[in-house]
Amino acid sequence: MKFIRDAAFDQRIMDKIMDPNQIIGYIGIFLAALAAGAINAIAGGGSLVSFPALVAFGVPAKLANTTNNAALWPGSISGMIGFWEEVKRAKKLVAFLAIPSLIGGLLGAYILVQTPPDLFRQLTPFLILFATLLFAGRDFFSKMTRRGAAESDHITGAGGAVGFILQLIIATYGGFFGAGQSIMMMAAFSIMGVRDIHEINGLKTASAVIVNGVALIVFISQGLILWNLALWMGVGAIIGGYLAARISKRINQNVLRWVVIAIGLIVSLVLFLRG
Repeated sequence: MKFIRDAAFDQRIMDKIMDPNQIIGYIGIFLAALAAGAINAIAGGGSLVSFPALVAFGVPAKLANTTNNAALWPGSISGMIGFWEEVKRAKKLVAFLAIPSLIGGLLGAYILVQTPPDLFRQLTPFLILFATLLFAGRDFFSKMTRRGAAESDHITGAGGAVGFILQLIIATYGGFFGAGQSIMMMAAFSIMGVRDIHEINGLKTASAVIVNGVALIVFISQGLILWNLALWMGVGAIIGGYLAARISKRINQNVLRWVVIAIGLIVSLVLFLRG
């Protein structure tokens, strides 16, 4: 199946993006990526900051989505390294879930490549609102993953089948947009029968690396990454993640959570009004 390269975006906007004189804009997206890296390290939901920053900078929504994926993917790898012991302990489940993660990530990326830029722009406020609501309900999903945490994992054949299907759906969403997929994964793994919260986190990070990684390969092959911005943001995200890890105990996660929710709601409202 052949992917169709999408280069239909306003050249005037592209010239602005590539203009090195846009110093304030570059500083803004660097700070947004730094904040996204820090938020992802502490609470998740960093894309609700970095993706809108790219759109505000003038990047078409579709390219902002793919470039944001490239910028934040290294952070997923560092997260997986942080849970490496849990990943090794659950290596059989990681391998099992890698199949729907690969298929779904490819499918979601393919759907995005085929989606006209104007249609994706119209979908953007709904996607951000959906991701924001998922993030707002994170405590509910966290309680679901903690329920029965003292019990041993008990994954039946039916549970494995349900987990496979859910992961395929979530991975497809992740390849298409991505924000909020980790929260859905945690809930799906709990439904599947995984009880150890640390193992759930290991599965989540490993699966996210696969989903976003395979989607990134598709985006690169189609020329859908603005590398000058992706690399610049990647540096900010890495620094933000490192700093957050160092000072995480001093940060009120509840306050941070509500800040991210407020940003998501404001951005989705602005985009709804613009649309």
